[in-house]
Amino acid sequence: MRALRYSINVTLDGCVHHEAGVAPDEELMGYWTAEMQRADAVLYGRTTYEMMESAWRRPESGVWPGWMSAWEIPFAEALDRMPKYVVSSTLDAADWNAELVRGDLGDAVRALKAQPGEGLSVGGVTLPVALAELGLIDEYTFVVHPVLAGHGPRLLDGLSERVRLDLVERREFASGAVAQRYRTAAMRYVDGRER
Repeated sequence: MRALRYSINVTLDGCVHHEAGVAPDEELMGYWTAEMQRADAVLYGRTTYEMMESAWRRPESGVWPGWMSAWEIPFAEALDRMPKYVVSSTLDAADWNAELVRGDLGDAVRALKAQPGEGLSVGGVTLPVALAELGLIDEYTFVVHPVLAGHGPRLLDGLSERVRLDLVERREFASGAVAQRYRTAAMRYVDGRER
């Protein structure tokens, strides 16, 4: 069974908006590239899918845009070729190596997790709340930036019940950001073995 991993940048006051001043530098982009490479596929809601596509899809020319730094290209290439699953009731079709997820969210994601492979990555703001409510997220990675946004969408805002997590890894970056990886406490052991 593939683990479902939720990873996101977050400010000290819990803001997860992509424009809240948490843009990765070269060191952090290397970290995010390695995180992307831990997954076989990504799972996005419509908004995140469209945002990621507009920023990271390889142009038809095959040449990455001039605004992109050389150290951003490995991330862009990893994401561009990654299979994607898009949860949306408003899209009629998705391309960019993408397939729409239809029907019951829990059943669809359980079926994706049951496929062989290394793992699934989920991003965004709204979809992860629904997946956490269903108990489907196995691992959470929060890269906490030394920024106070003061506004914007908050991390897992609206979650109806507490989710107990176990810290499994912590890494500090030169920028002052700190990556913290957690496993869901209930999912830590399967058949007596650590997952």
